[in-house]
Amino acid sequence: MGFYDDKTILITGGAGGIGLETARVFLDAGAQVRLVDRSAAGLERAERALSVGARLEARQSDLADLDKCVAALESGPMPYAIVHLAGISLPDLDDLADLSRFDEIMAANVRNGYQLSRAFHERHAGTAQLPSRLVFASSLAFRRGGFDRIAYSAAKGAIAGMVRSMTRRFAPTIHVNAVAPGIVLTSMTTSLIADRHEKLMSEIPIRRFAEPREVATVIEFLCGPASSYVNGQIINVDGGTVHS
Repeated sequence: MGFYDDKTILITGGAGGIGLETARVFLDAGAQVRLVDRSAAGLERAERALSVGARLEARQSDLADLDKCVAALESGPMPYAIVHLAGISLPDLDDLADLSRFDEIMAANVRNGYQLSRAFHERHAGTAQLPSRLVFASSLAFRRGGFDRIAYSAAKGAIAGMVRSMTRRFAPTIHVNAVAPGIVLTSMTTSLIADRHEKLMSEIPIRRFAEPREVATVIEFLCGPASSYVNGQIINVDGGTVHS
């Protein structure tokens, strides 16, 4: 029996480019996968693309409050691992008095992950699958700052802080880590790449953008047995950008 054959992986933001490839990697490894996303149309596309039947569950939710987070956890077997990719990236508003976008970005990137993870920790104690895993998505924006995305950069920095605190709070039953991708070829980065292609490319030592699968395989590593002593880490998946 393979390592993931009896395990459920919950992936938030599962209809996105990285989420879809992460689901594919885990399904290929034998896992049950529960995709959670606020886009019903996106989930339908993901189900068609993955086409694996009973081992894939899709659940529409924006994870906007504790009840929705608990429902995502308890819609089937308790997950062995949560991969929290849900989030949005939007430019800051020019009107300093209008905090609606700031609040939206923080809720969609940080608050949902905080409540989902706390609920997971409370309900995970006593289950057979120990230690379990939490993997968050931070970003190169946390390391370097996004020029017109202060709120988004702050949110991804908050995720790094949560990882460090949860590493201490949730041990030894849950290992908590994060990936910090650079520019990945997904629908979220299409306009950014179109506007700033040459500048962005010049900052990447290996001179190309990442494919979603190149992030997904690092996430799988952080959930698998090979990472049994990796905890509290923010793994850069950025082609060397942040340290060049």
